[in-house]
Amino acid sequence: MSLITVVLATLVALEHFYIMYLETFATQSEATSRVFSTDKEELSRPSVDNLFKNQGVYNGLIGVFLLYGLFGAHSVELVTVFLIYVVAVAAYGAITVDKKIILKQAGLAILALLSLLF
Repeated sequence: MSLITVVLATLVALEHFYIMYLETFATQSEATSRVFSTDKEELSRPSVDNLFKNQGVYNGLIGVFLLYGLFGAHSVELVTVFLIYVVAVAAYGAITVDKKIILKQAGLAILALLSLLF
């Protein structure tokens, strides 16, 4: 893998750790409310709080497996699979929630995938 791919994929992992932090540890914060365009009142509902925390675990694991693929297993395939997963989930979010999600959530992942191709 090129240095550019490693840097971009590491940034994708860090982005997912930040999302995990917002969803799991700062669920009812102003930042989470702003990032996810959700009222703090809504975030304080137990059902929403639990859903966010569960989703945060998934985002954290994306970060873990990207870093493992980059620095542990040195596996281009593992990194590629998780980058594709990030893009696919962002595409679903763009279709169902907000078109901007594809750039916000998958922008770096798309660049990392492109750097793998070239």
